[in-house]
Amino acid sequence: MMTSSPSSRPAPRPEVLAAVAACVTVVLWASAFVSIRSAGAAYSPGALALGRMLAGFVTLGAICLVRREGLPPRSAWRGIAISGVLWFGVYMVVLNWGEQQVDAGTAALVVNVGPILIALLGTRLLGDPMPPRLLAGMAVSFAGAVTVGLSMSGGGGTSVLGVALCLLAAAAWATGVVAQKPALARASALQATTFGCLVGALTCLPFAGQLVGEAADAPLSATLNMIYLGVFPTALAFTTWAYALARTTASRMGATTYAVPALVVLMSWLALGEVPGLLTLAGGGLCLAGVAVSRSRARARAQMAGAVTAEEVAQPRPRSEEVDESA
Repeated sequence: MMTSSPSSRPAPRPEVLAAVAACVTVVLWASAFVSIRSAGAAYSPGALALGRMLAGFVTLGAICLVRREGLPPRSAWRGIAISGVLWFGVYMVVLNWGEQQVDAGTAALVVNVGPILIALLGTRLLGDPMPPRLLAGMAVSFAGAVTVGLSMSGGGGTSVLGVALCLLAAAAWATGVVAQKPALARASALQATTFGCLVGALTCLPFAGQLVGEAADAPLSATLNMIYLGVFPTALAFTTWAYALARTTASRMGATTYAVPALVVLMSWLALGEVPGLLTLAGGGLCLAGVAVSRSRARARAQMAGAVTAEEVAQPRPRSEEVDESA
C-alpha cells in the first residue's frame, strides 16, 4: 500500500491563501487602532505618517534585498506611484488630521464611504462585477460601521474641515486601491508594497522637520507604537492586502475591510479594557454579517460548479459520443 509523501500533498488553493492573507490584513489594520491612539498623542498627523512609512519601507526594503526581489517592471510603476502618493501618503496624513477634527461617529460615517467608492470605481474602471449580494453586504456593513462609530464616540465636535478631510481620505484610499490593482498583474505584492511605501514616504517628506523635533520629546512608548505601525499594519498588512487583491476584485477586497470596526471593538475590549455596549456589539455584528453576505456568492458559485461537474462525470454519455470517440 502506497503512502503519500509530504511533497505529494496538494498545495493550498490560491483562493484559500488569498482569504488567509485578507484576514491577516484586517486583523493588523484593526490592531493599528490602539497604536495610533498612543502615537497620535505625541506625534502630529504628518510626522506620524512619515515615521510609519519610513519604518515600513526599511522593513520591506530589507526583505527585498534578502529575497533579491529587484525593481518592479516599468509597466507597473504608474499604478505603484499613484497608489503610493494617494494611499500611502495623502490618505495617511489627512486621515490622522481629520480624526482630530471630528467625533468618531462622523469619521466612521465619512471614511467608511471608502469601500463603496472602491466598488464604484472598480466597476467603472476595472470592469469589476457588482452582484446584488455584494451591494447588500456592503450596505449592511456600512450601517454597522457607522453604528460602531456612533456608539464609541466621545461626543466630540464636528467641523467642516474635519468632514472634508475624512472625505478626502476615503477618496484617496479608493483611488489608490483601484490604481494598485492593474500594477499587481505585472509586479509582485512585495514589490508593489515596498515601492508604494517609498513613494508614500517621499510624499510625506515635508513633515521631516516635525518628525525629528517631535521624536526628541516623544515618550518611548509612542515611538515604539509608530514603529509597530510601520512594521506590521503597513509592511506586513499592506503586502498581504496586495497578495489578496491580485487574486480577487477590488470591490470584494474593499467590502472585506468592513470587518475592521468589529475587530477594533474586540481589541479595544481586550487591550484597553473598554467594555463595549450593546449598541457597539450590534454594530460589530452587522459589520461581520455584511462581510459574510458580500463574500457568500463566490462560495455558493464554487459549490454549484462543483456539483454540476460531479453530475456531469456521473452521468453516462450517449452511445453516439462513445462511437465518435472510438472512430
